[in-house]
Amino acid sequence: MSGVWFYPFIIIAGVLQAAGAVMNAQLRAYLVNPWLASFVSFVLIAFFFASMFAIIPRPLPAVQSLNAMPWWAPLGGLAGAVVVFAGLTLIDKLGAATVNGLIISANIITSIAIDQFGIMNTPVHEANIWRIIGGALMVGGITLISLF
Repeated sequence: MSGVWFYPFIIIAGVLQAAGAVMNAQLRAYLVNPWLASFVSFVLIAFFFASMFAIIPRPLPAVQSLNAMPWWAPLGGLAGAVVVFAGLTLIDKLGAATVNGLIISANIITSIAIDQFGIMNTPVHEANIWRIIGGALMVGGITLISLF
């Protein structure tokens, strides 16, 4: 994928994340049980990726790559499940803007810390004043959205 497509792809992913949270909230409203709604949501995800893997099964990891993998690497999906569950249980109570704004603001602040300290084997990107101001503006913005 060419670098020119990275930003539009990420923007589309952000739009879909916001819409997906609302879709999941509606799914929970109609299925009533939040655990069932979460299960239905993830079954569709699992089916999609299993289908893609069946169509494009290569490359496969080497044994040494699997042995070197940190224990926590496979837990990203579980972290995503928490986000999905938060959206499907709280959007009808707090609103899509508040829930997604808090998630995104927490994500930005945490990401600045991850970048600053190279947490979880990431390359270091220093938390300069502009990044910190940007994070503070995110928090200020979501505070305004939540209050009004």
